[in-house]
Amino acid sequence: MIQILDSTLREGEQAPGVYFSPTIKLAIAQLLDRIGIDIIEVGNPAVDPEIALAITNIAKAGLKAKIGAHSLCRLKDVQKALDCDIDFLGVFLGISQKRLEQDYAISLGTAIERIVEVISYARSQQPDLIIRYTPEDTVRSPIENAIAAASAAVQAGANIISIADTTGYATPFHPQRCIARYVTTIKEALAARHLYPKIEVHCHNDRGLALANGLDAYHAGADIIDVSVMGIGERAGIIDIGTILANLIEINPEEKHWQLEHLKELYCLVSQHSHIPISPHHPLVGKNAFTHYAGVHVSAIAKDESLYQSLDPKNLGIKSDIALGMQSGISAISLALKQIDREELIGDRDLVAKILKEIKEISKRGTPINIERELPLIVESCSSINQSINEMIGIL
Repeated sequence: MIQILDSTLREGEQAPGVYFSPTIKLAIAQLLDRIGIDIIEVGNPAVDPEIALAITNIAKAGLKAKIGAHSLCRLKDVQKALDCDIDFLGVFLGISQKRLEQDYAISLGTAIERIVEVISYARSQQPDLIIRYTPEDTVRSPIENAIAAASAAVQAGANIISIADTTGYATPFHPQRCIARYVTTIKEALAARHLYPKIEVHCHNDRGLALANGLDAYHAGADIIDVSVMGIGERAGIIDIGTILANLIEINPEEKHWQLEHLKELYCLVSQHSHIPISPHHPLVGKNAFTHYAGVHVSAIAKDESLYQSLDPKNLGIKSDIALGMQSGISAISLALKQIDREELIGDRDLVAKILKEIKEISKRGTPINIERELPLIVESCSSINQSINEMIGIL
């Protein structure tokens, strides 16, 4: 089965302005653990002592998930990570010609020597440590460089090779740029050398293709996929946790071990403390994700929700909803009246018609109508008008 690495606490904190305190990081990690996430990447302890503290606290919290740290390919940084009592260490060093020459000013051979030195050291210090090596910006690097560095890393003790689409460059179905090509080519090249690490993918969303690339990698045989809550991260972020879990469950019946009913709580917690609002159109957890509005849609879902839903919100601990406004019809008014416990009014066609007319008029203000708060007032207003008309007819 596929494994999921959540990087909300590391990649997510690379979104501008995002900061999670150690206490909130622990709360987020606990929710991720309840969902069934395999690896939680908490951060780079060399960045700040508080990050090291958060990693240590989470590592000692008794979670089922493996707890990991992120590190530059430097011995002093790796030692700071090892001091946090981690289960998982991610080490990265780019191997593209441009990065080697312009950023590091070293040769590929020197880079590989550094990779071997650092990974060998980490393995010697903690024999049971899970070690990942990432050739940063893998998909824009010469694939032969990636294979050479990955081979050396595995021989030095790495368990995982991560294929990083650092700039969101990969494109599904493209003969050269699809991430599936990198997964299969690197996997086969390593197997030819009798090396069998797990293959991880880290897909950025610069072109809006992170989810598509993650699924492409899954079909190509990737073992681990990196995600974050709401996809938050550097620039346009990475794969969103909820959307890929929902898709993996649909694709493969065996991928059903995640407890998705905790997703909403997780998203709300991350949104609150990152100060990034959940988009109303966000799949699964957005306000509108299971809200039906158009008259035809509402009429249909009153009979069978699956007529306009391919996902069951009950699996997420969420209920379907309706919205009232310009697009509404009689069915929507009837359902809304049931929602506010005024079902006895449904048979009064004249009153329902007046309520519908009033709702359409109010909707022109351009903001949603709150069923719980506003509909009772609309009903009262329309009922008074209806009663006055009936009294006038009685007098005549």
